[in-house]
Amino acid sequence: MRKLWTILLYFLLVGVLVALAVPFLWMLSASFKEQSDIFRSPPEIVSDAPTMLNYVRLFVEYNFLRHFRNSVYIGVVQTLLNIFLSALAGFAFAKYAFRLKNFLFLVLLGSMMIPMHTTFVPLFQLAIKLNLVDKFAAVILPGVVGAFGIFFMRQHMESIPDELLDAGRIDGTSEFGAFLRIALPLVRPALMILAVISFINSWNNYVWPMIVIRSREMQPLPVMLAGLVGLYRMEHGILMAGAFLSALPVLLLFSLFQRYFVQGILQGAVRG
Repeated sequence: MRKLWTILLYFLLVGVLVALAVPFLWMLSASFKEQSDIFRSPPEIVSDAPTMLNYVRLFVEYNFLRHFRNSVYIGVVQTLLNIFLSALAGFAFAKYAFRLKNFLFLVLLGSMMIPMHTTFVPLFQLAIKLNLVDKFAAVILPGVVGAFGIFFMRQHMESIPDELLDAGRIDGTSEFGAFLRIALPLVRPALMILAVISFINSWNNYVWPMIVIRSREMQPLPVMLAGLVGLYRMEHGILMAGAFLSALPVLLLFSLFQRYFVQGILQGAVRG
C-alpha cells in the first residue's frame, strides 16, 4: 500500500511539473516565432522557420540591456540592505531585553496584515517631498527592510546559543562584532533564503516602480515589458523574448542557492 501511495505521489509531482513547464516552454517557443506563427492552429511546438528577430529587436529597438541593468542594480542594492537590516533587527529582538519589546514585535507582525498598495499614496507624497521621484532611491528605499524579514531572521537568531555570544564578549568583542562575526555566520542559510526572496520580490516589482519612475531609460524590466502591450497592437514575440530573458536570472539564482533552502528547512525541523 505504501508503494502505491509513493507511485501516486510521483505521478502527482510529474503532473504539477508538466503544468508548470508547459507555459514556460510555450513562451520560449513563441520567442523564436514570427507574429503570424504564434497563434497558428494547430499550434506548433517548434517553428518550421525559427527566427532571432524578436531578440534582435528587443535589444536594438527597446534597449533591453539598459532596463536589465536597472533591475539588477535595484535588486542587488535592495537585497543587500534588506538582509543586513533585517538580520540586525532580528538579532536585537532575539538576543536583547528592552522595554516594550514584545509589544513592538506584535506591532511589527501586525504590519504584515496591511495591504502594500494602501501605502502607495503616503509613500509617493514622501518621495515628492524628498525629491526622489524618477530616482532609483525611490524604488529601493521602501523595500530595504520589512516585517517578514525581521520576523524570519529573529526566528533563526534565537537558535544561536547565548554562551557563544558571551564567550565573544569575554574575549573583548563588541556587540556589533558579536553580531557580525558570530551571529551572521551561524545563520548563513537563513540569510541566503532571505536574499533570494528579497531579490525575487524586487525583480518582479511592477506597480511601485511604475508610479515613481517617469523617464523611460530609468524603468526596470517589469515596467518596460508592460510597455510592450499596446492598445491596438501587441508584439507577442518580443514580449515572450523579454519575459524569457527576465526569468533566467531568477531561475539561475534559485538553482544556485536551493541547497540553502534545504538547510534552512532542516534547521527549522531540528529546532522544532
